Amino acid sequence: MLSAVVLAVLLCGAVLLTGARPATLALGWAAAAAVVLAQVDLAVHRLPDRVTVPAAAVCAAALLADAAVLGTWPALLRALLAAAAAGGVALLAALAAPSGLGLGDVKLLALLGLVLGWAGWGVLLAGVFLGLLSGAVVSLVLVASRRAGWRTALPFGPPLLLGAVLALLIEGPLG
Repeated sequence: MLSAVVLAVLLCGAVLLTGARPATLALGWAAAAAVVLAQVDLAVHRLPDRVTVPAAAVCAAALLADAAVLGTWPALLRALLAAAAAGGVALLAALAAPSGLGLGDVKLLALLGLVLGWAGWGVLLAGVFLGLLSGAVVSLVLVASRRAGWRTALPFGPPLLLGAVLALLIEGPLG
């Protein structure tokens, strides 16, 4: 029930942020994927490719359609560059510290780079920063309440997704 409510709120947010245009499909599909990815990551500490990869493909196709229909080619180019940059930096971090960042996180950051990058470089940076911040706050609360230790592995996907949502909310209507 909670996931349905969260999805409904996120879908309404996507429409309010973008209006009626092809890019709305990208935000809506990313929202649906986010609900599934957060639940799976919380349950089993995995971000499955069968959710992340199709979400990236649908989002890219919707943003391409948006560019073709509305001429938002600069936003599409920025989104593709942001996806490559976010995914590339995350891949380097995962290779440097495999226990800290998994390949599912890398793919999620590439997807978030695509969606947030379409909205702007500042939105991407804010989303990643807010995701890191929310993850740190949750970790500190869990350690302080003795529900986790300093070396406890915690899922990183939900804080990243929360950071993305917050960044889009802060940015306000897109278009």
